[in-house]
Amino acid sequence: MIAFLVRRVLQAVGVFLAVGVIAFTMFRFVGDPVNQIVSIDTPYEERVKIRASLGLDDPIPVQILRYLGRAATGDFGISYQFRQPVSALFAERLPATLELAFCATIFALGLGVVLGVVSALKRGTALAAALETVSLVGISLPTFLIGILLIYVFSEGLRWLPSFGRGDVVNVGGWTTGFLTTSGLLALVLPSITLGLFQMTLVMRLVRAEMLEVLRTDYIRFARARGLKTRSIHFGHALKNTLIPVITIAGLQLGSVIAFAIITETVFQWPGMGFLFLQAVQNVDIPIMAAYLLLVAFIFVTINLVVDLLYTVVDPRITISGRPA
Repeated sequence: MIAFLVRRVLQAVGVFLAVGVIAFTMFRFVGDPVNQIVSIDTPYEERVKIRASLGLDDPIPVQILRYLGRAATGDFGISYQFRQPVSALFAERLPATLELAFCATIFALGLGVVLGVVSALKRGTALAAALETVSLVGISLPTFLIGILLIYVFSEGLRWLPSFGRGDVVNVGGWTTGFLTTSGLLALVLPSITLGLFQMTLVMRLVRAEMLEVLRTDYIRFARARGLKTRSIHFGHALKNTLIPVITIAGLQLGSVIAFAIITETVFQWPGMGFLFLQAVQNVDIPIMAAYLLLVAFIFVTINLVVDLLYTVVDPRITISGRPA
């Protein structure tokens, strides 16, 4: 276990270094951030001073090493646009994104697993055909269109749910949450469904395919021959053995939900990190863009580690080394 964790930590360091170098180098050429900081009539001499104060005149390798050294201590620099530390901006926006991602993931996994099991057990029925149609629609429609349709129906038409913002939030130990207010919970509904619908249909189709495969295996036939109850066979044996690929996909999708919530947060004006990243791109705010990609890399590395550890919980035959026990 310790050797496995050490290897993963070393791999994570390599990933962070690579992502940091690629991100900083790539964003270095998207535009001149000085143009976003000063007005159009700022004298040339003032522009030169600002460039020197930001270290933009230094060679690119020097800028990268300086950035990586500061990032290792949690210092991602000062935002060109907001004139605030990037770490403070992330701390302010992170709760909104994590709560949205959490609700979207619960929606995707909870409903996806249930509908996948139902469509597998009711194969060939009208209900299964209807669920298959819904899954195709969920996969085919782009996220922004789903969000706009939901806003049109439930906000503009029925006026049941808010169409933008996070609602009222409560500060609990430095963490702002909307879970403790009615408006905060209502504001989470539409963006959570929008963000989680694609993942839900993906989980549903995966569970259905794996469930149908498991139900055809020999040990399921033996379980039926022994006279076990149908409920025990379906949920105690078949479903449990479909969870390993589901855990893999769910872990990767959780990282994707956090990393690619940009569209959903933009449609619903959700004050999260995705919306902040989009503003940074529009204003060539390199410190925010580079730090966002480093955070996404950290999330994916952490989730992959947790998924590997969960394998041994779901199936004791699998060891941490990946070899059967």
